[in-house]
Amino acid sequence: MIEAPDIDLSTIPVAQRAVVVALMETIAALQEITRRQQHLIAEMNHALHGKRSEKLAEDARQLAFEDLSIALAEVEAEKETHPAKAGEPTNKPARQRTIGNLPAALPRVEEVIEPDSLMCPCGCGIMHKIGEDRTERLDIVPAQLRVIVTVRPKYACRSCTDGVTQAPAPSHLIIGGLPTEATLAHVLVNKYADHLPLYRQSQILARAGLDLHRAVLADWVGKAAFHLKPIVDRLAEHLKRSGKLFMDETTAPVLDPGRGVTKTGYLWALARDDRPWGGEDPPGVVYFYAPGRAGENAETFLTGFDGILQIDGYTGYNRLTKPSRKGGSPILVAHCWAHARRKLKEVFDHDGSEIAAEGLRRIAAFYAVEADIRGISARQRLSARQARTAPLVAAFGDWLQAQRRKISAKSRLGEKLTYIHNHWDGLQTFLHDGRVEIDNNRVENLIRPIALNRKNTLFAGHDEGAAAWGRIASLIETCKINGVEPFAYLKATLTAIANGHPQSRLDDLLPWNFAMSS
Repeated sequence: MIEAPDIDLSTIPVAQRAVVVALMETIAALQEITRRQQHLIAEMNHALHGKRSEKLAEDARQLAFEDLSIALAEVEAEKETHPAKAGEPTNKPARQRTIGNLPAALPRVEEVIEPDSLMCPCGCGIMHKIGEDRTERLDIVPAQLRVIVTVRPKYACRSCTDGVTQAPAPSHLIIGGLPTEATLAHVLVNKYADHLPLYRQSQILARAGLDLHRAVLADWVGKAAFHLKPIVDRLAEHLKRSGKLFMDETTAPVLDPGRGVTKTGYLWALARDDRPWGGEDPPGVVYFYAPGRAGENAETFLTGFDGILQIDGYTGYNRLTKPSRKGGSPILVAHCWAHARRKLKEVFDHDGSEIAAEGLRRIAAFYAVEADIRGISARQRLSARQARTAPLVAAFGDWLQAQRRKISAKSRLGEKLTYIHNHWDGLQTFLHDGRVEIDNNRVENLIRPIALNRKNTLFAGHDEGAAAWGRIASLIETCKINGVEPFAYLKATLTAIANGHPQSRLDDLLPWNFAMSS
């Protein structure tokens, strides 16, 4: 940091003292700005790399980054004003711009700014255009509300009474209702993709002069959810025909009207994502709602699936591996090394255990191999794992048993080592099938939007409301992981349903097929 010089103003000529004082004030202000910048950058690094960052939820971490970035931008803006105040030249290095980065598909509105006069100052006449400067800025127009007025003229024959004709009324999803299918899609995306509860949407519409109570919006959402159910059911059928799926569950607080309080329901995510090894099946996810976390719910949702299931260590899934499993043959499970690592990380963060640190180093070696083989075929992944990872996992198993013999099973570290021991078979599944991932992170990422919506809406109003939540979220999240814009998909799909799309062609309405046809 530049230190402000200690100057005796009495030695400065009177005519120059004002300039020197201004420069000293600028230096002092810039030093304070630099100090603030350094503090904010240190805070950002701490949020990202500090020990406590492991304990921050992803949403909380993102919020911290947003606020720190806002503060840094404010400091930068303040810093930019000082040279001009000090009487210094104002020509600054060009700031980073987004020219060329704005999508070509966005409509352009050109504003041509002509000089006040085109007459040459020398009196030669009118000047000729020799070029132009073009700049682009992103402009946003708030959502425009409009009324679609459908007019169906009637025509009659003047010569007889039987010649009246009129075009048939267009089909609508909600017959006699106010919303177009685009309006329904807008409300759904706001609620389930952007996590904007209906009462807030009602407030936003009210500012535009439209009085729509949230009960009206809820009625729209419910009707849309009903019509979309067959598509979600078809999506689930497609996923359960796969050879490998992920599954995870998260809480979904639901109002219990009989007691006036909330109860804990669960949304179970069943997902397919074969992109890491180049699988041909498109990714997808379905969220099933159940009022509890009992393993029998997973058993019900997985009826008809007989492949490999990648899961965490929740014991409720154990019933799926038994001969008595209902709905199919016993399932082969693949457990998650990220959960095993997390157990050891908790101990290391708590007391700095060297044994936990050694376990973390060994697991890191597995992940180093995974980083090298990411994106290659399942067959190549299997070959690399057998050659490079299998010996490391075998050595980890020997190390694990040696540590368990030395450490009390009732200790904090002993409990974590026992967890890994109890899931040892499932932790080795990825060594025998190149389609299997080393962890369950892909489905955990798909659970995150549910958690965001949960925080914003507090709870679902009823079990049926939670089921609709899962249903619409299934389509929105499947759109997102297939690169499909959810609003465009829902608008087109609701319109197709309103126009009588046949049940025999439901596959046409699945998000990945919309991606291929659009």
